[in-house]
Amino acid sequence: YDYQKFLNVSKKLLLDVSYVINCTSNKKYVNKKYSEKNDFDFKISKKIKDLNCKMIFLSTRKIYKIGDNLNEASKINPNCNYSKNKLNTEKKLLKNLKNRILILRISNLIGINKFRNYNKKIHKTFIDFFLINIQRGIVFNNGKAYKDFLSIKKFSEIIEKLINKKVVGIYNVSLGQKVYLNKIINWLNTFNKKEYQCIDVPKSYKIECFYLNNDKLMKKINIKNSLIDLEKDCKAMSKLFFEKKNK
Repeated sequence: YDYQKFLNVSKKLLLDVSYVINCTSNKKYVNKKYSEKNDFDFKISKKIKDLNCKMIFLSTRKIYKIGDNLNEASKINPNCNYSKNKLNTEKKLLKNLKNRILILRISNLIGINKFRNYNKKIHKTFIDFFLINIQRGIVFNNGKAYKDFLSIKKFSEIIEKLINKKVVGIYNVSLGQKVYLNKIINWLNTFNKKEYQCIDVPKSYKIECFYLNNDKLMKKINIKNSLIDLEKDCKAMSKLFFEKKNK
């Protein structure tokens, strides 16, 4: 549903809505210091404050201090405008909606939309840079660098389970273990038939290694969430992306 259209719709039409999830953003929220006028989630929370529906806020692992096995009680240390803004939004939504808000602190999501122009995306992620670079005929050798990844397919399954169980509160959403960047690049490159050059990551490029503890989430929804699942999903993305590129 269009974000602006949602803000203008009558509250009467929202009486039968159970959950609201905002997937929109804007450059000012990502790049600049916090301002309520740039915070789409805060505006949505004001719209539904007097209704019965719940809200799911897509937050970020970047609010934590960099490290391993980070849980929901780990030290908070946002170090960029994006993460600081996400933390500000978390606080405002908890104040506005109280026990009607589900905050998801997400690791790295991986998914492919074969119709998207990845060069124009507002907030580029690991897979965006991979797709841009592979079209230039290069991949990076990331050495022993690792992060925590989750496919869009698995993320969608998790969202559905949380909604069915009417969960509220704060949860890490992640695979819950180290995933080495070179390994995930190999999976994403499975169906690439064209030649490419492997080059070392530039020294100026800072890689933040981390993984989130997802025990709280897994105890709540009890689903299968393994490295093998991630590998299968990444290879499926590779096939989707390269099936036309190889022709």
